[in-house]
Order: sequence, then C-alpha cells, then structure tokens
Amino acid sequence: MKKSDFHYDLPPELIAQAPLPERSASRLLLVPPAPAAFADHGIAELPQLLRPGDLLVFNDTRVIRARLFGHKASGGRVEILIERLLDGDQARAQIRASKPPAAGSTIVLEAGAQARVLGRDGEFYRLRFEVDEPLEAWLRHAGRLPLPPYIHRDPDAADDARYQTVFAREPGAVAAPTAGLHFDAPLLQALRARGVETGQLTLHVGAGTFQPVRVEDLDAHHMHSEWLRVDASLVAQVRRTRARGGRVVAVGTTVVRALESALREGELQPFAGETSIFIRPGYRIRSVDALLTNFHLPESTLLMLVSAFAGQERIFAAYAHAVRERYRFFSYGDAMLLWPPVQTP
Repeated sequence: MKKSDFHYDLPPELIAQAPLPERSASRLLLVPPAPAAFADHGIAELPQLLRPGDLLVFNDTRVIRARLFGHKASGGRVEILIERLLDGDQARAQIRASKPPAAGSTIVLEAGAQARVLGRDGEFYRLRFEVDEPLEAWLRHAGRLPLPPYIHRDPDAADDARYQTVFAREPGAVAAPTAGLHFDAPLLQALRARGVETGQLTLHVGAGTFQPVRVEDLDAHHMHSEWLRVDASLVAQVRRTRARGGRVVAVGTTVVRALESALREGELQPFAGETSIFIRPGYRIRSVDALLTNFHLPESTLLMLVSAFAGQERIFAAYAHAVRERYRFFSYGDAMLLWPPVQTP
C-alpha cells in the first residue's frame, strides 16, 4: 500500500481558516454503508441520527499554548513547538532554526525566560525551562496557541476558546481533537434528551499528527507516539452499552486510536500509556460502531484510519461529494458521520 493511494485534490478555498460563529452550525455528511446514498445534514441534527442508548465517546484533552519564539545566545532566531510536557520543568519539542542548537546551549525566549537544550532524539529536542512556576501554568500566559499549519493567520482571542472543546480538562495536547469542536451546551443537552450517553477518555494529541508521511511504502512508515488513558469507568460504560444493544460512537480519530490501543484479546480494558498504533486499510477496527470525524489532509495517517473504518473507496467517494457540495475542510471545518461496511459472515 502506498502513500499516493491516499491523495486527493482539494481546492484551497475549502480549507476553513476560522470557526463558524456557532460550534453546532457546522454541516454533517452522513456516510452510511454502501449502496445507501450520502445525505447532507447539520451537526445539530446528530441526536436524530443516533438512537437512545447509544454512547458517544469524547477525548477530553486540553490544548496547551505550545508555541514559543526566541533566539539562540549566538543571535539566531528560534521557533519552538512543544510536543509533550515531561516531568518537572522539561518538555520535548520541535525547534525551527537556521542552524540546529547544540546540546548545552541556551535559548532566550521572548516571553522572558530561558530554555536549556539537554539533547536531541531524532526530530525532537529535550528542553529544560528556567521558569518560576509549573511549566504548563507558565505556558498559559507565555506561550501561543499552536494553530495547524494550514491555517494561514496568527491565533486571536477567539481561538483561545474555539480551538478547545467545551469538555477539555486534561492539559497536554498540542492540537485539538477537532471532531469535538462541534459540540456546545445546547447540542449536548439535546443528545441527553434523546437518551444518548457520553463518556470520556484522554489522548494527548502530539505534534506528529501534522507530520507528513515521508515514505511512499507505508510498511516503512514509523507512527508517532501519543499518551492516552482509558479509565475503568469508560470500559464499564462501553460494556453496558453493548449489552443493551447500543452503539459506541467515537468522536474523532483520537478516540479510535485510544480505544483500539486499549483492546486486549478483543476486549476493552483500562489502559494508560503510550500508543504508536498505525491504523490503515487491512486493519479491522473493533472498538467502535460509528465514527464522527472531520475531513482530513491528503496522504495523512488520519485519512488512512477513516479509510480502514469505512472503506477506502467509500471514503474517497464521500470526499468527492464533500468537495462538490463545498463542505469546509480540516480543523475548523465540517464533519462526517461514518458507518462501517456491512460485515459478511
């Protein structure tokens, strides 16, 4: 299987550069199993597309203000994108500079602090920040929100709220779990009134989510690692849902990655730790019955994941429909509700 198998053409004007005034004003493309037709809906209609007793699973990670700017002691300008908070005052980060900083060197930050380069592991650097409060707390006022690279503007005050889900509570992500951005209080209330339950897990989305696949042969691709936690309470919710005939609906690809990583011998189990799972066609997703997700970049591992879930041919037909109907793409864009193909005995 090749990276180029997942290419599609997208008019640049369909890449959403800002959120809509209301979260639940986004469009929703319903993608049922073939040969049923696609159907154009709004995200506000989601309660009517689900059944009482279904379970929506959200990712409650919170985006940290992970982008920093500064200069090396020698004077060269530096941009830092924190990939992960580590113990104490340390972080793993990507660094953009004219010349890679050496271990032991110091970066003077515009925010009024310094970062010491402890070493490098591949594309990531290990940094120690000289700050007088916990690093995550310091970043809240010193860092900048890391909007995705396809949003061609600086973040503003509106992004501080809109590039977080309304249920975000566990800081650690450097990108939002974007399928969750569509949910607001009225939509959540409508789901509860419909009898749809909700559950939460945590997966801290890393900077690797925006890294392009650099090899044509997907067998040679090394997936980035992300930290997750699936609690026993969610495992119990999933089991109760399945026992009563309800369906488990993942809100976003990060939820699928987390739940699939927590499977042990086909059964969902509590789990906390790292995952580098690479889900692509040929992999059968067993942990969820439906997937609510945004539209993903060409040749990305997220597009490969949704192709594994709903079928590659079906996904590309849905994307072609979305382009024709002028859906909005990527993080601040519209959504699709995917059902897997009907399994033959």
